[in-house]
Amino acid sequence: MINIDQIKQVYLIGIGGIGMSGLARYFQHLGCTVAGYDRTETDLTIALVAEGIDVIYEDDVNAIPATFDQPSDSSLIIFTPAVPKDLKIKNHFVAKGFELYKRSQVLGFISASRFTIGVAGTHGKTTTSTMIAHILKDSGYDCSAFLGGISSNYNTNVLYGDNNVVVVEADEYDRSFLTLHPNIAVVTSADADHLDIYGDESHLIDSFKMYLDRVVEGGYRIVRTGLSFSGDISYSRDDKGDAHAENVAVIDGEFHFDYVKGALRISNIKLGIAGLHNIENAVAAITVALLLDIEQDKIVRALANFRGAKRRFEYIVRNEKSVYIDDYAHHPEELRAFLSSLRKLYPNKKLTVVFQPHLFSRTRDFVDGFAEVLGMADELLLMEIYPARELPIEGVTSTWLLDKITLQNKRVVSPQEVLALVESEKPELVVTVGAGDIDRLVKPLKAILDK
Repeated sequence: MINIDQIKQVYLIGIGGIGMSGLARYFQHLGCTVAGYDRTETDLTIALVAEGIDVIYEDDVNAIPATFDQPSDSSLIIFTPAVPKDLKIKNHFVAKGFELYKRSQVLGFISASRFTIGVAGTHGKTTTSTMIAHILKDSGYDCSAFLGGISSNYNTNVLYGDNNVVVVEADEYDRSFLTLHPNIAVVTSADADHLDIYGDESHLIDSFKMYLDRVVEGGYRIVRTGLSFSGDISYSRDDKGDAHAENVAVIDGEFHFDYVKGALRISNIKLGIAGLHNIENAVAAITVALLLDIEQDKIVRALANFRGAKRRFEYIVRNEKSVYIDDYAHHPEELRAFLSSLRKLYPNKKLTVVFQPHLFSRTRDFVDGFAEVLGMADELLLMEIYPARELPIEGVTSTWLLDKITLQNKRVVSPQEVLALVESEKPELVVTVGAGDIDRLVKPLKAILDK
């Protein structure tokens, strides 16, 4: 195991990813020299460069800083498994004799020497971990945090604290979360997903159980009700969990609820973000905060001023004529939670959904679930499948998915057609949803609807 406190320089291969960029910022905050490579320039890499981190976009070993010439205890090389096996920069470090570590391994090293709050789940983990970190920051308890999205309160994916507490979004992809040593572990959900990695749902469930087994002695396991495994404390949005919400109401477009656990009740909590599913996330976050003895009034204040994470039920436009919301949902159950909340908030508005499926394998594995839940729209604009790390699968296309959706007003569209349709129709309630590059539509759609 590497000693984090000895590290003086860090090189990240795939530095532009949300998790990798968080590590880059963390090590720079510790005073390390940080540099890295990524295939394309993005808003995140531009931000890293502005913060003083050296980022290159050409696979050129001559562009690696000369200080990374030989392995040493003060050098750390981190890579993402998403980079191609024939990447020259990666193979250069291997040939030089450097030990290369995945992001998850490095988080494991950090976690081993800190009081760690790990938040896992096939969905809900980004918002819940961001919410927990915000309560700890806003209340003065403090923490560091590694988040899987950009916090809207702090406009970053990594937070720095003066204590030894760290909040980590624990990612089940590639079994990454099995490197962590949590003192408090939260599991928000465990729906079948990443079957390209796990093969079937039972292996995914086994992985979550193994994650809970990694909780250190004297720690706590907080698990949402309805899963096929349990923890020390259960939670839910209804009255089935040890901790749960009651008196859920939408008042002036904002969600209010009571938190109940045994004899304890915290009444009329206002949540700063929308979504029924986010009340459930808040119940988990409150449960963690109470275990840390954070005062109730400070928890309530933090939740009221919580602004969520970018691309998680994020309001982009909210004027008299149009409401435009962007969300990262890319699994049928995430979509169901998101669209159900929209229907509760805006029962009388026509709902236009722009959806980009993510991965051929996920579209194939959950096609019936996607078809059912996308039928909740009034109008569906379905984009082509975003391949990410995959090659096409014969017969798996957006047209194939579209044919299974029982909706009259539906079509497969290009990004340009989305912009043209929104320009001409000016929908009263439009959402962009997906985990691919659909976020590139956010700025142009905002410009159209702000006119």
